[in-house]
Amino acid sequence: MLHIALPDNKTRRLTFYLAMEEYVARHLKAADCFFIWQVEPTVIFGRNQLIDNEVNLVFCRRHNIQTYRRKSGGGCVYADMNNLMLSYITDDEGVGFTFNKYMGMLVTMLHRLGVDAKANGRNDVMLGNRKLSGSAFYRIPGRSILHSTLLYDTDIVNMVGAITPGGLKLLSKGVESVCQRIDLLKNHITLNVDELREFAIKHFCDETYCLGEKEIEEIEHIEEEYLTDDFIYGNNPRYTVVKHKRIEGVGEFEVRIDMRHNVIHDVNLMGDYFLIGDLDNGLLKKLRGVPLTRESIRCILPDRIDDIIYNLEKEDFVNLLAG
Repeated sequence: MLHIALPDNKTRRLTFYLAMEEYVARHLKAADCFFIWQVEPTVIFGRNQLIDNEVNLVFCRRHNIQTYRRKSGGGCVYADMNNLMLSYITDDEGVGFTFNKYMGMLVTMLHRLGVDAKANGRNDVMLGNRKLSGSAFYRIPGRSILHSTLLYDTDIVNMVGAITPGGLKLLSKGVESVCQRIDLLKNHITLNVDELREFAIKHFCDETYCLGEKEIEEIEHIEEEYLTDDFIYGNNPRYTVVKHKRIEGVGEFEVRIDMRHNVIHDVNLMGDYFLIGDLDNGLLKKLRGVPLTRESIRCILPDRIDDIIYNLEKEDFVNLLAG
């Protein structure tokens, strides 16, 4: 695998590294690419999440914690300099295959360190019943981008204060607080965070490509989109009906429906699910002008929707909307 390196060691905004993923995916021809990055205290929330639902903005401002949105689905993440962020770019071979391939490599690395970790659920690496790593995924034409956290000695106080997790998720995991759900690698290995970073690079990669000055300028140009208010905060859609549901193996959903005389005028779908297809054209536009009944919704939906939202069955989606 090809390690993508920068020509300096300075710490950049989180959005630079998201843009770097895009640049690598679009312009570098190597089948498998990998790099590791660290950031000052930052919260990153998923493509389909509402910032007010997921982030304690008052706490973040008070503690100088930055907030950004990413293009992948999944949940809200806190990162700091004692947390490693891993980026894996590969040819598009299907969501399940890509996750399994990457998770296998990550778990093998942890086993080499003496950590008895296991991949669990759709995107987590666990030690017992505690989380060491979580991953998110999205596609561009012909390529897949997967990024994950690796908790080493993350500031738990900041993590708990900055992220406002949904009660449904906590309930489904059977725990009462974020602290009970995570573990830190520093408690289980002798390497410091810099040594862990080097160990991971050597485990995943067998050659290195260093980005040049012009490539960094192109990455900074891509980054501009991530820094706009429209991208970070998104739209605050009108709604007359709000529904919440967690679907096991898929994610947590918040559906906001703007109703006119029991007919769907507009619909917005937030949550930490993994989007792998065209949500607007594949699902949301089809729902506009349709009565909010199971039969009407079932008739206009395609037979398969798990190629739009990962692992989601059609009947579960019907129940989410009209249940």
